[in-house]
Amino acid sequence: MLDVQKLMGQMQGMSEQLQKEAKQLTVKLDRAETIFHQAAANQDHLWQNSQQSRDRLAFNCAEPVEPLDAIQAIAPISTPHIVIATDGSQIAPSRHEIAYCYLINIGRVAIYYNSGIYPLLDNVPEVFYRPEDLYKARQWGIQTEEWMTLKRTVAETVALANLAVETRSPSLPILAFTDGALIHWELDEVPLEGRAQLLPDILEAWDLLKAQKIPLAGYISAPRAAEATNFLRLELCPFERPDCHIHCSEQILDAAPCSQLQPLRDGTLWNRLLKVGECSPLWKSHARILQEYGEHQIYFCYLHVGTEIARIEMPAWTALDRELRSQALQIILSQVQKGYGYPVALAEAHNQAVVTGSDRRRFFTILEQQMVKSGLRNVTTSYKESRKRNSIA
Repeated sequence: MLDVQKLMGQMQGMSEQLQKEAKQLTVKLDRAETIFHQAAANQDHLWQNSQQSRDRLAFNCAEPVEPLDAIQAIAPISTPHIVIATDGSQIAPSRHEIAYCYLINIGRVAIYYNSGIYPLLDNVPEVFYRPEDLYKARQWGIQTEEWMTLKRTVAETVALANLAVETRSPSLPILAFTDGALIHWELDEVPLEGRAQLLPDILEAWDLLKAQKIPLAGYISAPRAAEATNFLRLELCPFERPDCHIHCSEQILDAAPCSQLQPLRDGTLWNRLLKVGECSPLWKSHARILQEYGEHQIYFCYLHVGTEIARIEMPAWTALDRELRSQALQIILSQVQKGYGYPVALAEAHNQAVVTGSDRRRFFTILEQQMVKSGLRNVTTSYKESRKRNSIA
């Protein structure tokens, strides 16, 4: 049990530190706003520097594909439309349970607005117990728990695409909506052989959506990315051509001349620049993993939804089609308003996917019954797990 009294002194010191950081952040924001307007006036030159020096930069820098000051007001959709969303949860494998296996549960939601059709709210569980599901990824240095999470991401994407294609109506605007990034940064750390088991399924699912002209968007709440803010570092660079490897190789990145705004995040900056209902210009990400995305390059923008600045990620076929992009942003803003600060479809997909403690116990109870029915003996948990469940504390 947590000893709250011992934490009180630490909490006071933490509060003082946060207050100090808040004052420093205000100063950096003032500076960032000034640099932003300078960069907007000098955007063509900065874009050229970005193109010429991209492989010489020590930080990940996104590329604006619209004028920096091209801020757009978005109106929430009010006509009939459809929102599709999926989310996932899991029961992780444990060597202390009666069997070493894991479960992935995908929550699916299809909501028809102003059309008189009942929504779809369900979930699709799948158990993984074969050796290739449990141990194959270890040859690539990936633990079973991590592989389970990656498989869940793939399952969410495939389920989203299939449900959107099944649900699509030619007469109604639609959005395939996912919680989190479409840039799967985590795959960059996965060896090529492992990625070959994951990424093709994601891209194939996106191919289905593209063929049907169904817009796709990823919603990132409380974003921590700095890809757009890093573009402003080019304005601060004192050298004619930015080259971190030549000019700044002997100093740490945070001490470089362009680091005055660090660690300012994109969301913090756009919170200063955007009003409620406004959207930032479109940016193209240059994350390394996108080199394997083919035609599904990812673009993003920041949308002030009222309660926060959300990062919206879209593949090229949604982002560069003005009609589909506008449709997606209007539906997203409407979703946030209906959900009182967070998209209602994503919240419902999460609720459908979540696996509670009682669900976990029920899962292993059913598994135990099936194992006994199959003739297996000595079906039991480890002594450690049994003792934890019957603790006298």
